[in-house]
Amino acid sequence: MDEKRTKSAGTKSAGTKSAGIKSAGTKSAGIKEIAAALKISIGTVDRALHSRPGVSPKTRAKVLKMAEKLRYRPNMAARNLKLNHRLRIAVYVPQQIASFFGQLRAGVSAGADSAHGFNVDLEFRKILNLAEGDSELLQIDLSRKYDGIIITPADPARIEPIVRRLTHQGTAVVCVASDAPRTERLASVTIDATASGGIAAELLGKAIKEKGTVAILTGQLGTQDHGEKLRGFAATLAAFAPHLSLLPAVESHERAEEAYRTTLALLDREPLPRGIYISTANSLPALRALEERKLLGRIEIIATDLFPELIPFLESGSILATLYQRPFTQGKTAMEMLIQHLVDGVKPRPVSRLAPHIVLRSNLALFADRLGSEPESDADDR
Repeated sequence: MDEKRTKSAGTKSAGTKSAGIKSAGTKSAGIKEIAAALKISIGTVDRALHSRPGVSPKTRAKVLKMAEKLRYRPNMAARNLKLNHRLRIAVYVPQQIASFFGQLRAGVSAGADSAHGFNVDLEFRKILNLAEGDSELLQIDLSRKYDGIIITPADPARIEPIVRRLTHQGTAVVCVASDAPRTERLASVTIDATASGGIAAELLGKAIKEKGTVAILTGQLGTQDHGEKLRGFAATLAAFAPHLSLLPAVESHERAEEAYRTTLALLDREPLPRGIYISTANSLPALRALEERKLLGRIEIIATDLFPELIPFLESGSILATLYQRPFTQGKTAMEMLIQHLVDGVKPRPVSRLAPHIVLRSNLALFADRLGSEPESDADDR
């Protein structure tokens, strides 16, 4: 059964499209103009104007001073008309790989919880696995006329015609954790996947001094996020670690059994790969295979994401590092972006990429205690 939640919510950006009122013949400015004048983000301006956390006193003072200078006035009448409308938002993210998607779903819910003053019906649609089910469910839901949709697209080509129809009928679609750029979606919020792949290659190149091979275990390469990680990994490996050769990518299609089986097959190769980059959060089956073959510590491993079950592998030094994709922040940002668009008409940047965090044994404590509640950081968006 799908999960439904009705929330009293609101948006990060009150009055972004404030209608101008004239005083002494001059049209008042909106939040966009204040942001442009100070060369800061719209979200920072909104938080400063409404005394929300995440803004330094110095920045808040600058925003308030510029607002006064530009004669900023929120159009409360127009905004109140919008707040009377109940927003219906559907979320299409998988239930499997809960270590990642559970945090992402929590971030989506937190994005709705952090807003104030209007009603949101938030519905988590039931998709079991990233590799299947989204296009069929979207097709069925065309008639539901949601105001907004958040989706993790597994196969962009498969959902392209459906998302186009949704957009044309007035449903705003935001992609999260991967992208489908040709679908006419409103925006996407992802980790910088190309950078993630590049970081993994550079770390392995520095850790492995001898010539040899390395492998990448991925989900499915048709998903844009995984394809970009592979490209970033291959390019950086060729540029900075020419002593290492890349084996053909191994796809697990985000299934635990397949990840375990394909890892065992990889470990049957002669010679063994000297390093492995697990570019998907579906890493535990691969690590179990390595553990059974007693190869943890003999092969350098770069994993993806951070969750309680992975922490012992980092603490023991069994894996070199993991690249934390910040799923909570991805989900929260996507929801806040969507609500801001639906309520205030603010068109977001088409692509927002978050910087991945490199988690090593030495800095693990900085991340382990705040899993699922990572604070937002404007500075990391690109």
